[in-house]
Amino acid sequence: MTSTPRTPSDLDPAIAARLKRSADGLVPAIAQQHDTGEVLMLGWMDDEALHRTLTTGRATYWSRSRQEYWVKGDTSGHVQHVKGVALDCDADTILVKVDQVGAACHTGTRTCFDTDVLLAAE
Repeated sequence: MTSTPRTPSDLDPAIAARLKRSADGLVPAIAQQHDTGEVLMLGWMDDEALHRTLTTGRATYWSRSRQEYWVKGDTSGHVQHVKGVALDCDADTILVKVDQVGAACHTGTRTCFDTDVLLAAE
């Protein structure tokens, strides 16, 4: 399923053509610590957020609640320096490998996935 991006974007048309977006034009983006593989958070990107991420080296997301772009760390100081970006095999999820400075979660924890563990790994 694809949708028109919310704003014009300079994203490479070859990349844009591959993306499978939700009905609201977004693709889930998983942030992962580049050197340890730790999964940090899930955000949402449209074409422009992905373009900004690829060209600035800073993870940029679309806020569904505020309806605006946000660069991770601009207000908190908990910056995500982008080390690599990949699409999954279906081109419907983005993996952003980052060097996380400080907490990734808005609650102040390192990762968004450490509070409510449903099944612990052995």
